[in-house]
Amino acid sequence: MTAHRKTVLLAAVVLALAGCQRDDIEKPLVISGKVFIFNYRVAQATAVITLARNGALPDESYVETTFENPAGGAPHVTRAKIFPFWKKVTVESPPMRCIAKDRPYAVSIRIVDAGGRELQTIATTIVSSQDQSILPSKPLVVGPVYTKNPEVFKADGSADYAQDLSCPK
Repeated sequence: MTAHRKTVLLAAVVLALAGCQRDDIEKPLVISGKVFIFNYRVAQATAVITLARNGALPDESYVETTFENPAGGAPHVTRAKIFPFWKKVTVESPPMRCIAKDRPYAVSIRIVDAGGRELQTIATTIVSSQDQSILPSKPLVVGPVYTKNPEVFKADGSADYAQDLSCPK
């Protein structure tokens, strides 16, 4: 084999190996889970996304997450510090209303260092297997010891599990 052929063969092998590299090698965080959590006790639903550590992050990094608002209007934005010893990072939306079953909601995640430099962006969607109608419109319990909510559980023994009917159809 001539030197020229060896060089061409070596270049082909290097290019082939470079093409086999995974995209997530460069990314410090990757999505490991997405779910809507419906807490019927307090009549709230939140979106939760878990990110697994895939690489190093500088100290003082933070995650900024923008969740599409199922009720319409401005999106929900959260910001949280990422501690260096965390192997997983969990981001949670504020309470959401009007979640529809099987509808994808947009989520954008920014990983930023202490100086404000963007290290990574993740665009994804989150889909619920249930809709908001499974929640009552008022919390079933109030206070730190889960006292029955008197607005739901009436003194006469009846209960009002009314649904939130203010969501657009």
